[in-house]
Amino acid sequence: MSKVFPPIGRRRALQGAGAAVVVLGLLLWWLLPLGEDPPSGRITFSTGTTSGVYYEYGSRLRTALAEDMPDLDVNLTASNGSQENVARVATGQADYTIAAADAVETYEREHPGASARLRGVARLYDDYVQLVVPRDSDVRSVADLEGRTVATGLPRSGVRLIAERVLKAAGVDPAKDITAVSEGIDTGPERLKQGKIDAFFWSGGVPTAGLEKLADRFTFRFVPIDAALVAKMHQQDDATGYYRATNMPESAYPTIQNGSTVPTIAVSNLLMTRTDVDPRLTEWLTRTVIKSRDGIGRHVHSAQLVDLRTAIYTDPLPLHEGARRYYRSVKP
Repeated sequence: MSKVFPPIGRRRALQGAGAAVVVLGLLLWWLLPLGEDPPSGRITFSTGTTSGVYYEYGSRLRTALAEDMPDLDVNLTASNGSQENVARVATGQADYTIAAADAVETYEREHPGASARLRGVARLYDDYVQLVVPRDSDVRSVADLEGRTVATGLPRSGVRLIAERVLKAAGVDPAKDITAVSEGIDTGPERLKQGKIDAFFWSGGVPTAGLEKLADRFTFRFVPIDAALVAKMHQQDDATGYYRATNMPESAYPTIQNGSTVPTIAVSNLLMTRTDVDPRLTEWLTRTVIKSRDGIGRHVHSAQLVDLRTAIYTDPLPLHEGARRYYRSVKP
């Protein structure tokens, strides 16, 4: 026997319809642009080396920005990495960039007061330090690099900054105890494959395309950087306080790690700008960064870690006024 349901009263029906309208309204409020007319003009966004995560993320973000602000011309420029990126924004050569927190702090230490104009937009994702050697190498620790030819990253890169600190913490003088060469993720993997270097440092989101490509044609492994070494790094200067001991997840490079994590160092990446950059433009850009997370994350795995709850923590930089407006507007 079929069950007969009582008819829904007019008030109940209206209440249900009203609730649906509220939900739809909230959804549209999240999706629709802020204000009436999207910002326009031209900005320069400094990224990184073409095989690194900064560059790929910047390219995907430019596509997302084009959808939300079709009259905004975004000029992407490659760079050697974090140190160069911070300097470009500080000196007006770029309007926005991504840089690791330690590089931001180091810039302030080297240019006292110069970072007063720098502002954070969002905390994005963490970089992992990746020390790479051939599978059959007898290098088992950072200290074993003594006497070897090691790629320590490009000049003014975040990689160079971290690599030299790691080496010093292990008792290896990067100027005397190794043959240091300036190779980045664009060239380091091929030099390792050719046997022209014994190891190379890389610091970036995982997985990084340059290392994924190397894994397809060459067998390598990661040298662990343990917590004790990170503790020694913390004694070097204030900027090293942004390093934390962690494990690179086993899913980063499955064919290389074979289900094992790797002890290493992580440092947060910040999307940053300057105080004189238009607050309304920065508010829109911040919204696009958060809204485009899943879309960009399908191509750039690190972007999946962008989170509205943690994006506001841009230490050592205070938030830009435009970014602050956006976060306040979506605060529950």
